[in-house]
Amino acid sequence: MDLDQLAVLRTPEGSAALAAAGRVAGGDPLTAAAALRSAGIPGDLAAAALTQAELRRRAAGKFGAAAAGMFLTRPGLEQATRGVVAGRRAARLRAAGVTALADLGCGLGADALAAARAGIRVYAVEADPLTAAMAAANAEAAGLADLVTVECGDATEFDVSRVDGAFCDPARRRAGTGRRVFDPNSYSPPWDFVTGLAARVPRTVVKVAPGLDHALIPAGAEAEWVSVGGDLVEAALWCGELAGVPRRATLLRERDDAVALLTGTGTQEAPVGPVRRFLYDPDPAVVRAHLVAELAADLDATLADPSIAYLYADEARPTPFARCLEITDVLPFSLKRLRALLRERRVGRVEIRKRGSALEPEKLRRDLRLSGEAAADLVLTRVAGDPTVLVCRPAPAGG
Repeated sequence: MDLDQLAVLRTPEGSAALAAAGRVAGGDPLTAAAALRSAGIPGDLAAAALTQAELRRRAAGKFGAAAAGMFLTRPGLEQATRGVVAGRRAARLRAAGVTALADLGCGLGADALAAARAGIRVYAVEADPLTAAMAAANAEAAGLADLVTVECGDATEFDVSRVDGAFCDPARRRAGTGRRVFDPNSYSPPWDFVTGLAARVPRTVVKVAPGLDHALIPAGAEAEWVSVGGDLVEAALWCGELAGVPRRATLLRERDDAVALLTGTGTQEAPVGPVRRFLYDPDPAVVRAHLVAELAADLDATLADPSIAYLYADEARPTPFARCLEITDVLPFSLKRLRALLRERRVGRVEIRKRGSALEPEKLRRDLRLSGEAAADLVLTRVAGDPTVLVCRPAPAGG
């Protein structure tokens, strides 16, 4: 895709090609290409339309119905914020009083569009010309061009005196190769610029990778980890007037507006005790936010190993922040003994989860040679430093 191809896709002929591609996307690509050619669509236009149709099909998981009208690139789609996350962030910015937002490094415009839908005037900046053009096209397609201005340029040169809020999603892939960048100093814009925004704009939020080292969190900032349907999708730093608590875990669901929030200092340590009747496997946002101790206090639970984020309790309490399992057996890890126990109980299906274990779940599944109609959950972990397997079943309803 280049700027000329994008321009053609935005013409009536291009719109017709996109509509035709949408009807055949998702099947065999050669068959789809042949169908477009037989409809009289030129080869180059057919290829570009099919690429967009396939990207739109994939993007539906992130953006819902809005994906059908968006222009996308593969790297841009991978880094783009999910619609449910962008919408909640926009609502929080609007509730904090943001009326004009600088979106520095806007990518395809997912966050800019969400902010505009919340009634915020957005000035978006993107360094890559094609991506900037797509962001502008996406704003127009969404009917938000009057609230979103997209500029192709250097985000570090934007005049932030024009806004009362800033959002920055620094690129974490190398231009040209698409390879992930793990060193924040190699982000674009660079990390020192990103962290310096808070001193210049009273309400600043920065999207960062979920694996961000806590040592890099600026003093006074709120660090939030977000999961959607149990998948950890991003982290964000809320700075200046936006900072509410030191650490926050936010759990969202795609299918509705349900939100679960757990907050705390991120420095507390959970008590350690024996394995008890119920095991809680915390949501990854809780673990990455270092809020396991706060969850333990809510559940009257303890750790069995101070370095492993599994919690154990005598009661099964309803919580959105962890999956609860009932422990039926606690075994020092032995393949022979575990295989015999599962065979005795005619277990033919297992779900395997692990923390603190070097075992590969799929290899273990093969080695167990399962046969039977029953199911079980296996948890590979350590207890007081010793390799241990917990045989579990779902907790009773309500737990």
